Amino acid sequence: SFYTRRCITEDPSWSLVTVPHLTELCLQHIAHNFEKNPILNYLLPEHQKKVVDRLSTSLPLTVTANIVSHEDYWKRCCMERWQVCDVSNYGDSWKRMFFERHLENILKFFIPNTTDPEQVLELIPLCKDYVRKLELNQLLPPLRVDQKEESDDLSDAEDDAELGEVYMQHYNLKELITALPHLQELHLTYGVKSCGMNFEWSLFNFTELDCSNLAAAVKMCRNLKVFKLTRSKVDDDKIKLLARNLQHHPCLLELDLSHNLIRDHGAQALGKLIRCSKLETLNLCNNQICHLGAQALAQGLAESSTLTSLNLRLNFVEDKGGEAIGHALLTNTSLKSLHLGSNNLSGPTAAVFSQVLAQNTTLTSINFSCNHLGLDGGKQLLEGLANNKTLTKFDLRHAEVEQETDFLIHEIVWANREAVRLESLQYPTTKPL
Repeated sequence: SFYTRRCITEDPSWSLVTVPHLTELCLQHIAHNFEKNPILNYLLPEHQKKVVDRLSTSLPLTVTANIVSHEDYWKRCCMERWQVCDVSNYGDSWKRMFFERHLENILKFFIPNTTDPEQVLELIPLCKDYVRKLELNQLLPPLRVDQKEESDDLSDAEDDAELGEVYMQHYNLKELITALPHLQELHLTYGVKSCGMNFEWSLFNFTELDCSNLAAAVKMCRNLKVFKLTRSKVDDDKIKLLARNLQHHPCLLELDLSHNLIRDHGAQALGKLIRCSKLETLNLCNNQICHLGAQALAQGLAESSTLTSLNLRLNFVEDKGGEAIGHALLTNTSLKSLHLGSNNLSGPTAAVFSQVLAQNTTLTSINFSCNHLGLDGGKQLLEGLANNKTLTKFDLRHAEVEQETDFLIHEIVWANREAVRLESLQYPTTKPL
């Protein structure tokens, strides 16, 4: 018999399967050298994805911002950086979320005269195409310098006042927000969020200089739809300046000035703004508006064809103000929601609103909670509702209305709500794409 001797000269563990394709080796190389040579756009879509999946999230934004558009990459960047990531708040775009939150973080901790402004400005070319909304729940004042020398020398009070104004000035947003062409929402609070035991009123100063800077900036944000300036001690003089700059704004639809120090003169400026703008929602909750301010807002309301929601909760409008708003609603055909909770209203306001409920066919929600409408006031409102088919929400909690009256009112309102619901099922409105 014939024997053949086999000589094994190769590595038995070696297999052709483990040899990466040349394409794979190239893609690994591209990913490895991406910072120096980011040639993503020259690749086929499937190759682009393979490169992006290998990219580090710590690459400089100057490299990735305007080259990498793959959502998976920006999702990784967000998830690694923040614990809570609700992408539905950012138009379902991870890239938008990353840039809005990144910019917000820099602005929230920006210390005037200490932080380099370039930190913000160098971000503009990187984030300007993606930022739609900025929510800044704090804006820091400059660092405090030792003021003993200042307090020793009180010779020139005017100079001291000027120094104080500059010393307290916050970061001027003008150069940034006017360079963001897609900015539609701006939410600001001039104050320190978690000052803890270091609390001082001076940490919450919204200065005249801050106000004039902000007014000029917002005027130039031509695509801004929502502007919120809350909890910032905004007074009449400042609101007059802001309102003047917001008149004839081409896009502004919602203005939230809740939790400030607005009184009658400020409300008068806002009454004029309601007439001279496309404003749909105005929130003035928790200010110091009395009947004169409410009368001015009512005048604006009587002439407005766009305002759909007015919130005056926690003010001091009383019956003179409440009646004026009621009279305006006898002719106004745009307002759908009105909040007059906690305004020291009583019977006379209820009497006017009885008439409103009988005539007005656009109001769907009224809130009279925490007022003193009384038994008669409640009965008058019930009379006004007899033939009303449009009101679907009516809050009369703690309004001192008789229990039986309250029950009957809510039966009517509930029936209206059911009728609207059934109609929407019968004739579903298709939303435009």
